Amino acid sequence: MSFSIQGKTAIITGAANGVGLAIARHFAAQGANVMGADMDEKHLIKEFGKNPDQDANGEETRNIRYFAGDLRQKLTLANLLSATLDAYDRVDILVNASRQILVTDPLDCKDESIQTLLEQNLISGMRLSQIIAQRMIRQGEDLGDDEKNGALGAIINLSSIAATRTLPGLMGFSIASAALDQATRSLATALAGHKIRVNAVAFGSVMSASLRDALREEPEIRDEIEAGTPLGRIASASEVAEAVQFLASDGSGFMTGQILNVDGGRSLIDAVGVPVH
Repeated sequence: MSFSIQGKTAIITGAANGVGLAIARHFAAQGANVMGADMDEKHLIKEFGKNPDQDANGEETRNIRYFAGDLRQKLTLANLLSATLDAYDRVDILVNASRQILVTDPLDCKDESIQTLLEQNLISGMRLSQIIAQRMIRQGEDLGDDEKNGALGAIINLSSIAATRTLPGLMGFSIASAALDQATRSLATALAGHKIRVNAVAFGSVMSASLRDALREEPEIRDEIEAGTPLGRIASASEVAEAVQFLASDGSGFMTGQILNVDGGRSLIDAVGVPVH
């Protein structure tokens, strides 16, 4: 069983910071060709370097590049695919890691956070998945019969355990996460005949930049999170990246439509009121 992604080409959205950045770095270190996409060009340049042939430290590299643009726009998604093909000729893996967390007022009919979260956390990723899946199918048509035994591509969505938990302040995020889980299952069924696998990683609290900022302002949050997590700690972004690699690799070749929880057991217990970061 191989978990290798060496030589494969991966598009990773939300790559300017947080978990998306950790996945992009991890995939590149594992020998994959990476196109990191995000609307935050400033942070992309900071993390990936302005010269596409060099990393942020000025070292020569050929396997990690970036694309800046608003992925909520259909034309931007098409341009992202074109940039990836120009750089690497193909695409084998898509990781939809672009997501946002907003507090929602369940009783405020003027609160647009649910619409915002659905657009960014669900719809843009679905559109990109459709575009990339079409490309993967065309790539498969160019293969000989002896080369079509394995999967032709893998799509991994980043979801949240909030999809199955009731947290009124995160109603919009929970709704978007639940919808993303269902989209994962539906798209997996639709693409199975084309040998394209679609799975998701649903995680709980991860030590990201946003969580570090929250902990500086409210240190007691750490105790709440750890108390609500059976393994008693907060995950590192690299642990999520490794789970994503597993779903992108041939090692998970008979898995599709699955939501893989990486949460330290948090979804196993009733912890209503404990914030998800």
